[in-house]
Amino acid sequence: MDLLSLSSSTANPRFSSLKPTLSHRHHLKLPTSPFPFLFKPLAPSSPKLSPLKTSVKSSLTLTPIPQLASPQTPATSMRGADTDAMGLLLRERIVFLGNSIDDFMADAIISQLLLLDAQDPTKDIRLFINCPGGSLSATMAIYDVLQLVRADVSTVALGISASTASIILGGGTKGKRFAMPNTRIMIHQPLGGASGQAIDVEIQAREIMHNKNNVIGIVSGFTGRTVEQVQKDMDRDRYMSPIEAVEYGIIDGVIDRDSIIPLAPVPDRVTPTLNYEDMRKDPMKFLNPDVPDDEIY
Repeated sequence: MDLLSLSSSTANPRFSSLKPTLSHRHHLKLPTSPFPFLFKPLAPSSPKLSPLKTSVKSSLTLTPIPQLASPQTPATSMRGADTDAMGLLLRERIVFLGNSIDDFMADAIISQLLLLDAQDPTKDIRLFINCPGGSLSATMAIYDVLQLVRADVSTVALGISASTASIILGGGTKGKRFAMPNTRIMIHQPLGGASGQAIDVEIQAREIMHNKNNVIGIVSGFTGRTVEQVQKDMDRDRYMSPIEAVEYGIIDGVIDRDSIIPLAPVPDRVTPTLNYEDMRKDPMKFLNPDVPDDEIY
């Protein structure tokens, strides 16, 4: 028997007037959870975002990624020459070698030489050199391009033109190789070394000797001196003044502020007044007072 119904049927006069409202259980709205005070409904206007997502989104800041400039090439230098000093020089057909020679520098010099030669092979290219030397393989690449291009390349040394840079200086067009008055020019044999197993050292030694003989042959070619003489001179560092470099045959003249001092022999492209082949066959024929000495020598 239900406790509430039993109490309502008790014949106690004091409780007879009370209505047993608790006996109707279907009128009671009991909570579905034993702890209803722990659960509070969200406000209708609040966004249904988790605290984690909200904190991450609020703390996230977007930093713009800097755009890297495109690499400079001779073509872009010509287009943007107004804001680029090297581009302005390139428009005047001037190439500047002002650092140690490595593969990157060689690529830049070669690309500019090829570009200027393709634009107009009838105009001279001026190559200014202020370089202490560098990689022999990169130097040989520049030297080969100097011999390849159709345009005349006038080389001008200033500051220092040492080691492999002297090969580029002497590799210019004959009659158009110059130096500033205070330039120092130096030639020497290639530097190198070897390590590892005995057979590897032998291979590297043969390669070093090949490079040495190749450089000696090139210097002998553009100076007009014998291989034996060049080999002797390049055995140690040989420093020269511009006047000495002219006498040696590396350059053709010294550039002053107002003029070029032509101290070089007669260039190949200039037709001499006298036939030097006949002079060599019969020198006595030309040894007379009617021929000035300066025309012979």
